[in-house]
Amino acid sequence: MGKLISPKAPVGKEALTLMVQGTASDAGKSILVAGLCRLYARQHPQQVAPFKPQNMALNSAVSVDGGEIGRAQALQAAACFLPPHTDFNPVLLKPSSNTAAQVIFQGKALTQLEAAAFFGKHRSEYKSRAMEVVLDSWQRLKSRYQLIFVEGAGSPAEINLRDGDIANMGFAEAADCPVILVADIDKGGVFAQLVGTLELLSESERARVKGFVINKFRGDISLLQPGLDWLEERTGKPVIGVLPYIEGLRLDAEDALDDSGSQSGRGERGFRIQVLVHPRISNHTDFDPLRLHPHIDFSYLSTSSQAFNAPPADLMILPGSKSVRNDLQILKDNGWDEHIRRHLRYGGKLIGICGGYQMLGLEVDDPAGVEGAAGCSEGLELLSVVTELKPQKQVHNVTGTLRLNGQQLPVKGYEIHCGYTHKLRPGEAPLTWQRALADEDSVSSLHRGDGLLVDDGVLSEDGQILATYLHGLFDSPEATAAILRWAGCRTEQACINIDELREQELNRLADVLAQHLDIKLLNRILAAEPDYQEEAAG
Repeated sequence: MGKLISPKAPVGKEALTLMVQGTASDAGKSILVAGLCRLYARQHPQQVAPFKPQNMALNSAVSVDGGEIGRAQALQAAACFLPPHTDFNPVLLKPSSNTAAQVIFQGKALTQLEAAAFFGKHRSEYKSRAMEVVLDSWQRLKSRYQLIFVEGAGSPAEINLRDGDIANMGFAEAADCPVILVADIDKGGVFAQLVGTLELLSESERARVKGFVINKFRGDISLLQPGLDWLEERTGKPVIGVLPYIEGLRLDAEDALDDSGSQSGRGERGFRIQVLVHPRISNHTDFDPLRLHPHIDFSYLSTSSQAFNAPPADLMILPGSKSVRNDLQILKDNGWDEHIRRHLRYGGKLIGICGGYQMLGLEVDDPAGVEGAAGCSEGLELLSVVTELKPQKQVHNVTGTLRLNGQQLPVKGYEIHCGYTHKLRPGEAPLTWQRALADEDSVSSLHRGDGLLVDDGVLSEDGQILATYLHGLFDSPEATAAILRWAGCRTEQACINIDELREQELNRLADVLAQHLDIKLLNRILAAEPDYQEEAAG
């Protein structure tokens, strides 16, 4: 495979930077960057860092400095043996509708941004400010680390997005860094993807592309070789590697729902868990430990579909939402409110997390129009709580205790929400936690935790409903086992330790890259040696 390059640079020399762009969304950019981060960080821990200038995703994580970044960058930070930091993803867009998104600069939520701000008269102002933020974070990373792997977004060949681009070639040109292009052969048309993308780039951008990676190949590589030879001759650029389709790779999904490990309908029926999928579902990675449990019959059910034909369940979960009132109305319009009540009448258990917690109450009030049009919506009226949405966003890492079934179990996770939920009558709070204080070196205007103990959530008087703001509730195997027992699951199978699984999968991914990438060529691209391309392609 070749020896890995040493990212150590002489004093005063800038960090080595390589950008991974894709021919389309879901081409494999996030996974390739995560694998490269782990591959190089195993040899040089604390010297390698990830970076994504701009991300659009509803799966997010709380950083060590008290901000919010894309989930994929938190995974890539873990691949580098680093805690997540806002500089790893300085611009995050969280869609709240088809035409609006919440803008997060360096961890801090700014405002709802209508599509006109991206494409209309305010576009240049937004792009200029966003690029300043991106380059500010990148410059900081260059001073702290020796090797930076950058992930693009979507495709660099989106013609309507090229003017003022900060996510792909716009950043690569500003940072003057080399680019490798990854394409997914499993989708078909891989040579058209690569050649077509190059054709739509400017001359300087094409020169910046130093090679290709083909992802998710199945079969005999010798059958692909004639195509690889043609591609290198046609473009004058080398194929750095052909990565195989990695069966059962279980890593945090960036945004799209991943049900690859779900057990629904397979073999002997297990304990049935259903997660209701809102149109603006957020942080669905909360449920990976349940989805991957071998004795759980796990399924996602869309609230955009009618509930009348939904199968029964032992445990139903209402997840988070980026647009709580709108998703609540869709849930009601399709009969899921009655389905949930019927589920409870038959003895089923119910969990609400974050936005799902807010939906379970008497009302969700948004007087300032934080998540859309101002107004107040009736909740599902299953808990005696009311929620008011406020512009000041709660973003905290937390550690605490789950009190359930007479047990007290440690938990850790994070809060990301605009809602302030008030109980109308005393009741047992199933969780107590300590909010982590943000790093004092972080952006001064970030909302910081107060360091006080917080009683969170509600356990209903009849014991059927548990609600909480805690994301990561199921990351602790012990806490997950206690919740499953509360819900009526009698399996003795050990629960998934998601942190250990993530480490195993990152190492497996890095091993695959080490075997199938031309590491010598990759090193020379990183080091910007002038003759590597001609040698590799000719």
